[in-house]
Amino acid sequence: MNTRLDDLKEYPFQRLNRLLAGIEPPANYERIMLSLGEPKHAPPPFIHDLLANGGHLLSGYPATRGEESLRESICSWLSRRFHISEEKLDPARHVLPVSGSREAIFSFIQAAVDRSSHCPARVVMPNPFYQIYEGATIMAGATSYFLNSLEENDWQPQLDNVPEQIWQETQLLILCSPDNPVGSVIPADIYIKALSLADRYGFIVAADECYSELYRDESSPPVGLLQVAAEQGRNNFERCIVFHSLSKRSNLPGLRSGFVAGDSKIIDTYFKYRTYHGCVPNRLTQAISTAAWNDDEHVVQNRSVYRDKFTAVIDILDPVIKLNHPAAGFYLWPETPINEEEFSRRLFLNENVVTLPGTYLARNTIDGNPGKNRIRIALVAEQQECIEAAERICEFITEKI
Repeated sequence: MNTRLDDLKEYPFQRLNRLLAGIEPPANYERIMLSLGEPKHAPPPFIHDLLANGGHLLSGYPATRGEESLRESICSWLSRRFHISEEKLDPARHVLPVSGSREAIFSFIQAAVDRSSHCPARVVMPNPFYQIYEGATIMAGATSYFLNSLEENDWQPQLDNVPEQIWQETQLLILCSPDNPVGSVIPADIYIKALSLADRYGFIVAADECYSELYRDESSPPVGLLQVAAEQGRNNFERCIVFHSLSKRSNLPGLRSGFVAGDSKIIDTYFKYRTYHGCVPNRLTQAISTAAWNDDEHVVQNRSVYRDKFTAVIDILDPVIKLNHPAAGFYLWPETPINEEEFSRRLFLNENVVTLPGTYLARNTIDGNPGKNRIRIALVAEQQECIEAAERICEFITEKI
């Protein structure tokens, strides 16, 4: 077996299972799961007819590039969502459908890292972060460099603090906006700075934008990397790659459908990799995905549900625990009054509420671990269940700590 497998860190939810093993929470409290970022809202209703009538689409292999209608719907959505001229987006050159962003991110990092020379290969990524970034980097034989997301810096990546030696070794910079788990949004000027560094040192900028449709202010959607690239005159989106998914946008995590878009030269090379790698969504999934990308109304309604939920939960928790007020996403990243593992363990023991310790999503650096004394709360359940969980957390903090 590949010895790099031995270097993979234990996945956060495996660590959480070990932390909570053997604990018997109160039987009179139904368990509330706030640990996993799995949307629980209903998917758009038009999905059901497609599922009922699309069985014939499963009779053939899907093409690696995906159905033309799907690629066209993706380009149309990118154009209207990020204000990119449709003439700049070619469905045949700039997009590839994938079986969810998790699969795409993992495979793309391995395809992008070049280990043909003896020079070090770096992948710069946020900290805390989606663990797939690090796992793929390890399997590619590269080394991670972590950019701590800290409240004192408004949770933004401090690109100017990265040593030049690191940039010289960097092959890929990964940014996440809106950020998981903090919910911060990267402004255009940081994307511009990242692209300037990419031009100077010759690396790719990859933006994980899977939470881009879950924002609080309806009048101020998060900017995207391709949007900024187009505004900067990068007509072929040079050095830019973005990842999007229907899991969060359309409440379809089980569909496993998303796309990769950006620089046509990079997409073309990644396509060659995927002709061997596979993992193409089946044609029924692609038909459902086409309908989902073509419809924006259900996404507006989804945002409204999350907005109401955040307001209700923050009103309950704000008086008892230090909270960030995220601009986007569906997570809270509160500061715990005691060690984050102890907090999660005792909360489960006393209230049957499951949260994720922040250090399970972060790594130690010379500047510390940004997940220390923090937990991630995923507000994915229905509003009343989230309110119940918030009330239990409030009771736990005021009476048990």
